[in-house]
Amino acid sequence: MATGRNPADPAASSVGESRRDGAAHASATPLRVVIADDSLIAREGLVRVLGRVPGVEVVAACSDLPGVRDAVTRLGPDVVLTDIPMPPTRTDEGIRLAEELRSTAPQVAVLVVSQHAEPAYALALLDGGAQRRGYLLKERVRDERDLDRALREVVDGGSLVDPFVVGGLLDHWANGDGSPLSRLTSRDTEILALVAEGRSNSAIAEALDIGKRAVERHIAAIFEQLELTDVHSVDRRVKAALLYLDGKRR
Repeated sequence: MATGRNPADPAASSVGESRRDGAAHASATPLRVVIADDSLIAREGLVRVLGRVPGVEVVAACSDLPGVRDAVTRLGPDVVLTDIPMPPTRTDEGIRLAEELRSTAPQVAVLVVSQHAEPAYALALLDGGAQRRGYLLKERVRDERDLDRALREVVDGGSLVDPFVVGGLLDHWANGDGSPLSRLTSRDTEILALVAEGRSNSAIAEALDIGKRAVERHIAAIFEQLELTDVHSVDRRVKAALLYLDGKRR
């Protein structure tokens, strides 16, 4: 695998395409990924991990927000895999990048992989819509297959939110006094967690081994209880669940 560094961009390293004969995605156009993480160990680890994934090409690995902005402009990747805090402020650069790309490069998907299980970050990530956006926790990524699936999900226009981010709030607020969540059945709560992850009705039915019509009835009841509308929009389904949970936490 050939590697090179752009002298004008010390924060980003270009990484050549890896090809594997007979691999599942070898005949398809490679998924082009820009990595953004201020940790050298994390960046290099991600480059190595994704280098083992057939049909994935890491085109740059960046350590700060200016570097990843430049890499996106120069290289036109399919997706940015980013942490949240990076230089220059080490606060919410990854989230701000995802927001910027909605206008500067709307075709680029963003997968946030972070150690921060913070619903407010997930809300900010999805603020302009859930399509092509994902949020995973580093500790729950078991192997390269998890990353591959998540990257392809967001590149294909889907969305995902780590169930731990959503599930903890669901468990907490389901028992809160005066919370509409307390009126939901255990099955309703289980389905709402899956809705907030961005799963379709069919995927929920398969995960819970129940009929799709049953899922539709539960979702209709859930959104009626929560006074939420437009239940058929995936964007609004994900945003509404997270907005409600975050608002109850404040």
